[in-house]
Amino acid sequence: MRINRPFSLLLLSTTILTIPTARAAAQQVAPAAANSTPADAPDSNEIIVTATKRAENLQNVPISMAALTPATLEQHQVSSFDDYAKLLPSVSYQSFGPGQAQLYFRGIATGGDGLVSGPLPGSGLYIDEIPITTIYNSVDIHAYDLARVEALAGPQGTLYGASSLSGTLRIITNKPDPSKFEGGYDLEGNKFGKGGYGGTAEGFANVPLGPNMAIRLVGFYEHDGGYIDNTPATRTYQRPHTVGTDAAGDPIIANAPLTISNASIAKNNYNDVDTYGGRAALLIDLDDNWTVTPGLIYQHQKANGEFLYDPRAGDLQNHDFVESHNLDKWYLASLTVQGKISDWDVTYSGSYLHRTVDNTADYSYFSVAYDTYPDYNYLLDAAGHDIDPTQAIHGFDKYNKMAHELRISSPSHNRFRVTAGLFYQRQVDDRIADYIVKGLGAAVNPFSPHVPGAGPGDVYYTDIHRVDRDYAAFGEASFDILPTLTLTGGIRGFKAHNTLNGFSGGAGAVDRQINVFGCTGTTAQQCPNIDKSYKETGETHRVNLSWKAAPDKMLYATYSTGFRPGGNNRDAFALGQLQSIPPYKADKLTNYEVGWKTLWFDRTLRLNGALFWEDWKNVQYSLPGILGIYYTVNAGSARSRGVEGDISWIIDRKLTLSASGTYVDPKLTKPFCDQVNGCDPATGGQLFAPKGTRLPVTPRFKINATARYDFAIGENKAFVQGGVNHQSGTTSYLSTDGEASIGPTQGFTTFDFSAGYKWNRFSVEAFIQNAFDERGILSKNISCAPNLCGQYARLYPTRPQFFGLKMAQRF
Repeated sequence: MRINRPFSLLLLSTTILTIPTARAAAQQVAPAAANSTPADAPDSNEIIVTATKRAENLQNVPISMAALTPATLEQHQVSSFDDYAKLLPSVSYQSFGPGQAQLYFRGIATGGDGLVSGPLPGSGLYIDEIPITTIYNSVDIHAYDLARVEALAGPQGTLYGASSLSGTLRIITNKPDPSKFEGGYDLEGNKFGKGGYGGTAEGFANVPLGPNMAIRLVGFYEHDGGYIDNTPATRTYQRPHTVGTDAAGDPIIANAPLTISNASIAKNNYNDVDTYGGRAALLIDLDDNWTVTPGLIYQHQKANGEFLYDPRAGDLQNHDFVESHNLDKWYLASLTVQGKISDWDVTYSGSYLHRTVDNTADYSYFSVAYDTYPDYNYLLDAAGHDIDPTQAIHGFDKYNKMAHELRISSPSHNRFRVTAGLFYQRQVDDRIADYIVKGLGAAVNPFSPHVPGAGPGDVYYTDIHRVDRDYAAFGEASFDILPTLTLTGGIRGFKAHNTLNGFSGGAGAVDRQINVFGCTGTTAQQCPNIDKSYKETGETHRVNLSWKAAPDKMLYATYSTGFRPGGNNRDAFALGQLQSIPPYKADKLTNYEVGWKTLWFDRTLRLNGALFWEDWKNVQYSLPGILGIYYTVNAGSARSRGVEGDISWIIDRKLTLSASGTYVDPKLTKPFCDQVNGCDPATGGQLFAPKGTRLPVTPRFKINATARYDFAIGENKAFVQGGVNHQSGTTSYLSTDGEASIGPTQGFTTFDFSAGYKWNRFSVEAFIQNAFDERGILSKNISCAPNLCGQYARLYPTRPQFFGLKMAQRF
């Protein structure tokens, strides 16, 4: 669902201690292989991760998680959120384009996200130690010089907080290293099969500044050629309007057709993207035990056009009548301090994010939907000239987010181990949204007059200040009952305080504030109509039992809970009606999981998996109200059950076969009904979705598999690789009526191929993704309520055929 759009944030800080010194910890978590030339040999089955806030081998971590190593990221040409989400079967998402996605794990999704005044995300997103989860859309960091990507499925609220209801995605960067100089660059030229040309230039340098200090610098520029065309079209508004009354006093309606054209903005491959930025991290070893790492990252992204296409216009085509863009600029400053007090590890991480998103989008299907209402689209200026009623939406978001965490950990070799800490974050979104009809200010007969204090063409105007505060204390302890049997328990207590202030409405909402409540101002800014506060306290917990049946074989069972705080709804006032909407409560997830992590045949075969059952209570879901204005309710209960796993087999150090997949079955366990009047229409109730309704967005099956063969050509090395990705179809909307108007997606399968050659410190690679140009649809999205815009749903496709040539050098 669209409603508003934003994007981005990011980087730098630390990884985690629990090794003899902070310096040694950093070296263990950022192994040299992360910075080497693209994989000389098949990737090892030993991967170091920090998911439990300690550096551990992936095979020893008793949670269901996937880790994309530097070799995996390189081999699959990963550069953006869509790329690594494709490789993570437990992850699903809805998107409107770069930086405009909502992230989900294990089917814990309603499709009712993406509202600036709606629920917080249900999945956490981190850069190193820094939480970058923001109000609605997920950040889309340019992926370069990364140590790995970790995807933690299931509730992670004990260690990762409020928005880790269904899982947590962590992006881990490479750290400065005082022991050596290294650097490199990557150059790529590419093209979408029938679309535009693009390319990327990236580089990094790790520079020792002394025996105890180093700086790591990264820079990048990327141009993505477009692949969707905005084709020429005309549109005729019938513009019914009242011309008088009949003898009975009923209005006489006549049409005044008006035809418009988009010829001036028609363009092929109009959804191109330019992204540039960089990051810097400085590591200072104060002594043998204490390390300070300040970091800074900046990213600028300009995305043009739309990334969903209209099948009624044609394959990868649209008929837009308003130019669209998304300009996303942000920087993230961070500081990590690691050290020891006695033999206990201490970590502090703090960050400040500033981000602005300026977005304009075609909202004309709202105008089309309302063209049946008399007088709504019939607009004339004082000279009697027609005014085009086509609407656009312009949104501007200014984000500020501050986060702090202080954590202590006992020695990792102790039989009884403890991690405990304190956490605080405050995130602000100042949002202005203008729903614009160009020229409305000059209209002499507008059905919806422009809003005082807003732009001259504003039909509807929102200017709100949202603040979400999170305070928490957490602890987790592990005890080795036997050398092979470990019990772990954790708890997190939290306090949430969320406020929403400002104005939202049409001109009538300003009049109401003046005439009913006696506001002495004359504009939307002077007469706010939103002033709400929501407070909540609670806890989340986790218990895990793991058994090492053999040195390379572990079984585990987990019971865990997750939470997402409640929040405020804006009241809706339109068409002379007031809809006072109460706050929504926290939703909670209970997870039951059994899993296994095993290595076989001299550690050449890795086989991991998990079975899970999750119960979701007080599900937060957003519904359209007056004029399609959305509000959030608690929609009852649901459950998700399934299985997920991965396999990797290295054969003779030449052939690597790997695959990962998920089967998930999420559905409502209680009917979703009107929150006040229940399900029975006779008493004013409404059944939105019956018990057993499938939760939207998530495919039942999602599988990817790769075969890679490494071989020598003389003294040099080469490889060939093939991959397949398959996912089944999804539903698009939770409510029965909404799903009927939008419809499901269908399953699809894509194939990727690549080949490369390496000599000395150089490498070259050719690749093709979606080789057969399969038109897989990841989601169907709408720009307004389904009863109005469902028939105009647009499709978000998997990347069409895409090929390129890449070369790299390491120093």
